[in-house]
Amino acid sequence: MSKVKYYYDPDTLSYRKIEPKKSKKYRNVFLFLAGSALFGTLGLIILLNTRWVNTPKELSLEREVRNYELQFDIMNRKLDQMEQVLANIEDRDNNIYRLYFEANPIPEEQRRAGFGGVNRYNALEGFNNSEIIINATKRLDIIQKQMVIQSKSLDEIAKLAEAKEKLLASIPAIQPVSNEDLTRMASGYGWRSDPFTKARKMHWGMDFTAPRGTPIYASGDGKVVRADNRSSGYGKHVRIDHDYGYISLYGHMSKYNVTVGQKVKRGDIIGFVGSTGRSEAPHVHYEVFKDGERINPINFYYGSLSTEEFENMLRLANQENQSLD
Repeated sequence: MSKVKYYYDPDTLSYRKIEPKKSKKYRNVFLFLAGSALFGTLGLIILLNTRWVNTPKELSLEREVRNYELQFDIMNRKLDQMEQVLANIEDRDNNIYRLYFEANPIPEEQRRAGFGGVNRYNALEGFNNSEIIINATKRLDIIQKQMVIQSKSLDEIAKLAEAKEKLLASIPAIQPVSNEDLTRMASGYGWRSDPFTKARKMHWGMDFTAPRGTPIYASGDGKVVRADNRSSGYGKHVRIDHDYGYISLYGHMSKYNVTVGQKVKRGDIIGFVGSTGRSEAPHVHYEVFKDGERINPINFYYGSLSTEEFENMLRLANQENQSLD
């Protein structure tokens, strides 16, 4: 209840009640309301700019930021796994695959080389989480580059493997006559006694005795380049070009089972044992050429002989006996 105010009137020698003017009353009410609104607004602004009160938008943004941080953490863990797997592949590539195929390993500085030139990440700078984003982007770029290098390396390894497979299939690596059909290994590579002149003479191949008509097998993949009896001493014979500088020769056949230009696989029957040409008894005279030079065929029987069989053949081949041609 508002207090009633009085003033002393000297004319009437009495106290009179002070009647407030309506305009002043309205002004006071207006000033009160304006002041209240002003201080209320200032208080609200101050309150909203403190840490203790967040707007719905700020709360939504905070949740979004926390979600991004979680996603970045998950992505970084996946990047860790990718880097480990890639490092394992690179190690196998350098120390197993390339070593096996006699290829030079890829230098570490080439695999780990960075990106030169202009700043690739300037568009990602200036944000609250720029460091996290730039670091993750750099790791992705490096992994991508390493994967490109590794992919090219594996393409090269695949080509080397294909060439190696073809080489291994082409090298003359089995006996021309199987052990089951073989009567004996009559004579090896080296100086031997000539069966006709009895003079000591260089024997450029190996003689395998077997009954007439015994199958003779191609010792490696290749193409038949000769199947005739026009070479002195060999009688009916076949020559196979295996590529990589290798040629094999099979002499004294009774008949052919291939024609010139025909492609053969290791183990294919190319002819049959006979005694044509300069021969004392049915057998196959077998020679191997490398880059035009005759070499000892005994070094190439890893594809058909056990250790014991090879040692026995080596012992017989080293005996300086009489050849059959």
